[in-house]
This record gives sequence, C-alpha cells and structure tokens, in this order.
Amino acid sequence: MRIMKHPAMHEISIEQVFYALSDPVRLEIVQKLCVTDEATCSALDGGRPKSSVSHHFRVLREAGLVLTRNEGVSHMNALRRTELDERFPGLLDVVGATIASGASQAAAGAVLLQKQKLPLRSP
Repeated sequence: MRIMKHPAMHEISIEQVFYALSDPVRLEIVQKLCVTDEATCSALDGGRPKSSVSHHFRVLREAGLVLTRNEGVSHMNALRRTELDERFPGLLDVVGATIASGASQAAAGAVLLQKQKLPLRSP
C-alpha cells in the first residue's frame, strides 16, 4: 500500500490552508474532523464519488491540514490539530465554531481576524 506524503509544518503556508478551506466540500470534511479524533474517508465522503473524495483529501493533505494513515484497506484521517494550533493559533477553533453557528466562510474569516487583532477590511 502506498505511503502518504505530508508536508512538514514549516513548509505550510496560510495561503495553502485558506485555499484548501475555500472549497465547501473540504470545509465540511475539516468541520467533521473537528469533532472527532480520526475517521475513514468513507465516513466523511458525504456520498460523493470516490475520485472526488480522493482529490479533496489530497488537497487537504498537501495543505497540511490532514494526516492520513493506512489501516488495512482503509485510510484513516485526522486533523493535525496540535501542529496547526502552534503554527496558526485559533484557526481550527474558528473553523469548528462555524459548525455550531452555521456561519459563512466570510464570517469565519472575520472572526479569525478579530481574534488575531487584525483590522477588518470594509466591503
């Protein structure tokens, strides 16, 4: 079975992370992983085709958000929570908070900017 490659944390940029989270399917996957330790691809696929799900997990993995390991014929996925919290404090808290509030991606970004004490840009 193929070994999955994951970037080192110092190789991960916030631009890659935001790009990965900009897709609603990938955002949904990350939100689901926020409330569990680890899950299989099939538990997170939302009934989507395998080729589509594989693509989304590859983008999440290459962005450094997800750690994927092989367990038999299954791929187990987990957020790189500790590492991401060290590199981008509060990011996963905001992503996870959008689940409960139903907030949009733009609103989640505004919350993150406020948490980082960065000025909000007017529309």
